[in-house]
Amino acid sequence: MADPKGFLTTPQQLGTRRPVDVRLRDWKEVYEERTLLPIITKQAGRCMDCGIPFCHNGCPLGNLIPEWNDLTWREDWEGAAERLHATNNFPEFTGRLCPAPCEAACVLGINQPPVTIKNVEVSIIDRAWEDGNVAAQPPERLSGKTVAVIGSGPAGLAVAQQLTRAGHTVAVYERADRIGGLLRYGIPEFKMEKRHINRRIEQMRAEGTKFYTGMQIGTDVDAGKLRRRYDAVVIAAGATAWRELPVPGRELDGIHQAMEYLPYANKVQEGDLVTSPIDVAGKHVVIIGGGDTGADCLGTAHRQGAASVTQLEIMPRPPEERPAGQPWPTYPMTYRVASAHEEGGERVYAVNTQEFVGGEDGRVKALRLVEVAMVDGRFQPVEGSEREIPADYVFLAMGFTGTDRANGLIEQMGLEMDERGNIARDGAYATNVDGVFVAGDAGRGQSLIVWAIAEGRSCAAEVDQWLTGSTNLPRPIKPTDRQLLV
Repeated sequence: MADPKGFLTTPQQLGTRRPVDVRLRDWKEVYEERTLLPIITKQAGRCMDCGIPFCHNGCPLGNLIPEWNDLTWREDWEGAAERLHATNNFPEFTGRLCPAPCEAACVLGINQPPVTIKNVEVSIIDRAWEDGNVAAQPPERLSGKTVAVIGSGPAGLAVAQQLTRAGHTVAVYERADRIGGLLRYGIPEFKMEKRHINRRIEQMRAEGTKFYTGMQIGTDVDAGKLRRRYDAVVIAAGATAWRELPVPGRELDGIHQAMEYLPYANKVQEGDLVTSPIDVAGKHVVIIGGGDTGADCLGTAHRQGAASVTQLEIMPRPPEERPAGQPWPTYPMTYRVASAHEEGGERVYAVNTQEFVGGEDGRVKALRLVEVAMVDGRFQPVEGSEREIPADYVFLAMGFTGTDRANGLIEQMGLEMDERGNIARDGAYATNVDGVFVAGDAGRGQSLIVWAIAEGRSCAAEVDQWLTGSTNLPRPIKPTDRQLLV
């Protein structure tokens, strides 16, 4: 145990975010640099090293949280980084982007603010990079087996790194011009600067992983030929088929999917564009969808200088406190304020879009909405609640419905799909095609980064087992596991 009295004597303290008026002038991460290190050892000391650490169950990766909390409290940064990497290939990603189901499951959180596990995690890995304690781990010998990984998001990168370290020759294929998947072009710079991805890619290259960008499997490369070229193929292409909103006026100009809007902003930060083709400076913006992607659009619109931003959500406003029906250690659906919400905009709950109203120029100029209430398990409009709000741009951030089927990958490989629009698989991540596996959102459906990495690690173990007859790689979860805590 770290500090035996830490949970009694040390109050919870979070990292400091930069002032709103300062951070809106740039695209850097919102947290003040180095505000965590002076406080993080005491914060790690709040961990009680529970006899049954429920934080392990809250984390799909099975992170050894009490162990690295103890090592952080003792300022053994190298040891803490080793324990962190024992279960997580990319803790700098999860430490910035995961909603922390581990904290919701923290035993201290039953009657106090939980241990700031995410802050400890990101402090350990940032310190490890600074101290030079993150090194390439190339295999001692090669197996002679080859594996193609389709997709370079968190699941694909985790699969690739695990299999490379196991001695296989791994090639990662990415359809975008840079490696990273939605980490690169879906996550805004202010949530995670892309330098964190870049140095991981360099580490993986040093280990032997090969990367190919600008290659759409199914279009640029025949999927069947790819399967014949490699001993095994892992599909980690994500669930990128976005959900549509088929209401009158959807064809108007100025209405875009979130994943049409966000990548342009990231390309500006990469230096590919001077300005985004979808720039909302001085415009009225409406975002449909109250989740993380909607918040990403919100923060992006603020930095582009939108005149106003309204975020709509069909569900009612969540409660401030944990609902009785979502007891500890489940992940509660409570009202949360992301950094983007601190920066402005209006959040409107329990409303539904009826129509997009256009002008004579064919562009959207307003959105007609109505309040809704749940009646017999369905949302019903509230009579007399219709109204219009100005909308020069509308962004649809309503989630994803499954794997993209437009590129020909599914058909060319002859893959079977499940009833949810995902690639079907068995308990070993194997598809109906011999030697073809699937990991992450492509098989699971839209989910969290921590589940993607956990599936990537588990899938790598199954591929290694299939290729060699045995494996020492970890299997943190099975594909049949359901999100019990999130």
